Amino acid sequence: MTEQATTQQAVADPSGEVLLRVENVVKYFPLKSTRLFQRSHEAVHAVDGVSLEVRKGQTLGLVGETGCGKSTLARCIAKLYDVTSGKITFDGTDITRLSAHRMRPFRREIQMIFQDPYGSLNPRRRVGSIIGDPFAIHRTASGQERKRRVQHLMELVGLNPEHYNRFPAEFSGGQRQRIGVARALAFTPKLIICDEPVSALDVSIQAQILNLLSDLQRDLGLTYVFIAHDLSVVRHVSNRVAVMYLGKIAEEAAVEDMWHHPRHPYTDALLSAVPLPDPDHALQRERIILAGDVPSPINPPSGCRFHPRCPKARQDCVVTVPELAPRLGDGADHVAACHFPVEDGEDISLSKPAIAADQRVIESGLIAGT
Repeated sequence: MTEQATTQQAVADPSGEVLLRVENVVKYFPLKSTRLFQRSHEAVHAVDGVSLEVRKGQTLGLVGETGCGKSTLARCIAKLYDVTSGKITFDGTDITRLSAHRMRPFRREIQMIFQDPYGSLNPRRRVGSIIGDPFAIHRTASGQERKRRVQHLMELVGLNPEHYNRFPAEFSGGQRQRIGVARALAFTPKLIICDEPVSALDVSIQAQILNLLSDLQRDLGLTYVFIAHDLSVVRHVSNRVAVMYLGKIAEEAAVEDMWHHPRHPYTDALLSAVPLPDPDHALQRERIILAGDVPSPINPPSGCRFHPRCPKARQDCVVTVPELAPRLGDGADHVAACHFPVEDGEDISLSKPAIAADQRVIESGLIAGT
């Protein structure tokens, strides 16, 4: 673990005030029927009963495979999507059902940094106009005052303020992402949702953006929800980590506790794929290969949603939904949704599930009524 990451976690107060509370949030996307004049009753279960807390000044890392619902959850928190059910409380205010007009003041406090630094910027507009949009939309600055603020933001994120009139095509990928960061910082929001902000960048540029985000958090007291696939990146920037699988939280814990004591087999499999700098240790470690693909979110498996791919699956996993709770004597700060959690030192790559994979799928289908 880097010295910078250690310092960041030492500064954050685990008992700090809760800034964001997500309670049993559900987001379904109804499907259109392929038959004329007939409605479809199917829906994509993108987020299905997620509960989280984010404390002021901390970073919550959100990880999982593509399609697990991370970005959908982020857009629900930012009120870009209306939730199907559940509750979102931001800084003590329930924002779940606020109208666009009543939500307007909170737009200053909740901002997003998007994944694609190319697609998130309008190529036909100059950088000064892009970064200055928040001031124009909220009517807080115009003319020379807006230009001064925009140039200050550009300098804050490491861009040359003299490049105010350039177009996005005249910047590199890392510089474009800095433009997105500057736009998000316009009103110094309390919460910034980083939706895979470095996945489209080269490794050296990733380090620059991550260090920038860390410096801004330290200097401005920012709070982040950081979404990523790269667990090494998540470990570097996060205080806590939540692992998502097929719309649900599989495990949540403090970052170092998660790394050294994973309880959910899915978390253990993800960690086994993290590259190690020491080649000797890398050769000694057993890689956990998950069987099959992620099931369809239209008709998710019964019981534990991970059971069709889990090396430790038993009959209980097919029938009963596991509760997100402490396991194997862990404290309340470390919770996992698993009937048969991974013990310290256990090698689940050698585990043999009590039910065969093909039989598991059949049983799951029967229980789901298919």
